[in-house]
Amino acid sequence: MTDYQVPEFEHEYDERVIEIARVAKVVKGGRRFNFRVAVVAGDNRGSIGVGVGKANAVPDAMRKATERARKNMHKISTFGTTIPHEVLGRVGGAKVLLKPASPGTGVIAGGGVRAVLEAAGISDILTKSLGSSTVLNVVFATIEALEQLKSPQDEAARRGKSPKDMLPFWERRKNG
Repeated sequence: MTDYQVPEFEHEYDERVIEIARVAKVVKGGRRFNFRVAVVAGDNRGSIGVGVGKANAVPDAMRKATERARKNMHKISTFGTTIPHEVLGRVGGAKVLLKPASPGTGVIAGGGVRAVLEAAGISDILTKSLGSSTVLNVVFATIEALEQLKSPQDEAARRGKSPKDMLPFWERRKNG
């Protein structure tokens, strides 16, 4: 019998590096350079997390960012392969508009927004990045927008309607 314990089942996460940047801190003798890495991790089933790590070397910064992304994971509300309703996320000067799309549309997004949505498992969505194009702020605005999403069942109960009334137009047209 061995003394070590078998690790618990480790989840397979879709991890994507969003940005690798060299950052500088000005000190008395000049500049101290570090690397900042932003990573998004998702399970392709509606859980998503973002992590930022800084270190003297890129691999160490990537490891830190990945650990933080896995630690910060939370569930978002999805509707099949898209989102239940339109939403706008704001962080700093960056704004990200997310709109549901009919099946087969694909992910109409660029850069960090695409990475976040694909890692979350959303495959049909329309997006528009407004305002600042700072990569980290755009990514955090996307996460903030996804956190605002409500499930159709919860919203129907809140409004006192049936869940069928909360379906996107293409679903209502198909069913009725």
